[in-house]
Formats: sequence, structure tokens, C-alpha cells
Amino acid sequence: MPQSIQKIMAAIGALGFIISLCTFTVSENELAIRSQFREIVGTGYGPGLHFKWPIDTIRKFERRIVSQSFEGETFLTSENRGLIVDYYVKWRIKDAARYSQAFGNDQGAAGQRLADIVKDGIKNAVAQRTLQEIVSAERTAFTGDMFDRASKSVQSLGLELIDARVQKIGLPPDVESRVYASMQQSFSRLARQLRGEGEKEALRIRAEADRKRTEILSIAARDSLKIRGEGDGKSAAIYSAAYGRNPEFYAFYRSIQAYKNSLGKEGDVMVVSPDSDFFKYMRSPGGSTR
Repeated sequence: MPQSIQKIMAAIGALGFIISLCTFTVSENELAIRSQFREIVGTGYGPGLHFKWPIDTIRKFERRIVSQSFEGETFLTSENRGLIVDYYVKWRIKDAARYSQAFGNDQGAAGQRLADIVKDGIKNAVAQRTLQEIVSAERTAFTGDMFDRASKSVQSLGLELIDARVQKIGLPPDVESRVYASMQQSFSRLARQLRGEGEKEALRIRAEADRKRTEILSIAARDSLKIRGEGDGKSAAIYSAAYGRNPEFYAFYRSIQAYKNSLGKEGDVMVVSPDSDFFKYMRSPGGSTR
């Protein structure tokens, strides 16, 4: 190979080496800090290519969210009853400089420190409440204050707390049976109370319905008697006006009705004098008495 080409290749190699010493790249999933002799001189580098001095040291950290779960942690309520709580935390690095000063590059130490802060917050929240209040309340009701305090505490460590939640609340085996028995008795009392109130309300509704039924029937009977009386009065007036035009015909019609209803029935016996007015229309169609 000619010496000129060797020199060019050597120059390119040297240039590449110098570029590698003076540049660094940051991906979209990383945070980076630049330091000289352990003193931080540059932060806040976005994704892409950046320049540095050859003597500078570049440290990179994970930008993505980290999730950690913790199971079987024991806490005491205000009644001094033990609870077994499972919870998780989600966090990420927000300030790489503070994070580096607090933990170096040890992500496990950062996660444990954050977990201890959250654990202390849950401990204080549980200690201020009874078991009944914790079981009956929403889980976020007693973790909200803890989340706010923990978020402020971790800011000085260069961390950002994304979420911290209680996943499961359990009881020790020796306490669980007693608590469930107490809750069962409490719910049984509540059921009896509600059942008694329901029966009382049912009796009231039935009594009110019976009263309204009696009232409606009495009003209907009164109205029917009134209507029937008015109808009978109008009927009597109509009959009186009709029969008043010919009294003799009315007397004849009534006698015929009396004969129909009284005579010709098998087994009936009626003793009447032949000279009685009852038979006057049978003796003479004109109704004259002989």
C-alpha cells in the first residue's frame, strides 16, 4: 500500500479518535450529565449528538418509568390491629444531577429509598384510621395525602413519583376470622334494622291503601244510591204522568199484573170473595161492579 494512502488512513483514524473523545450521543430513553474531575458541568442534554472535552466524563441514566411492587408489608391501625398490605410505586429520574449526587448510578438504592418513603407514608395513613374506616373507604382516600408528601420528599433526590397505590389489603390469619365475625354481626344488625323499617313502611302503605279503598267504595256506594234514587224519582214521575192521563187503564193494567202474579201457580191457595174488587175486571171488562 502506498505511503500516501497509509497517511490518509492514519489521519482519518486519528480524526475519528479525536471525534469520539469530543462527542457523545444521548438516546430518547436516556438522561446524561457531563462532569470534569467529578464536578458536574453540564446537564439537560436532549436526544442527539453533543460535544464535550476529552477530559469530560459522561454518565447516562434511564429516562423511562420504573415500576416496583412490594408485597406482605405489615402496618398497624389506630386500634393496634395488623394489616398486610401489597402496594406498588412507579417513578422515574427527573433531575439527573441530583439523582447522581444522591445515588450515583445505583438504581436499586434509589428504588429502595423511594419505597421506604412511600412505606412511611402508608404507615402514617393507616395508623390514623380504624380497620372499618380503611375497609369501607376508597383505597385512594387514605393514600392521597401520602402520595402528595412522598412526591415532595423525592424531589430533592432528583426523582419524580408517578404513582403509588395499594393493591391489596389483608389481615393476619389469627385476626381475620374475628374481624369477619364482627363484620357479619354488624351487617346482620343492619339487615334486621332495614327489614324492620321495610315491614313498618309496608304496613303503613297497606293501611293507607285500605283506607283509600274504603273511602272510594263508600263514595261510590253513596253516589250509586243517589243516582238510583234520582232515577227512581224520574221513573215514578214518568209513570205517574203516563198513567195520570187514563186512570181507568192504569187500574186495569195493575189488575192484570196482579192476576199474573197471583193466579195459575201450582199449589197456591187463595181465598177471596167473588164480590171483591179484585175480580171486578174478570167479571166485567169495563170494570163496572155487579
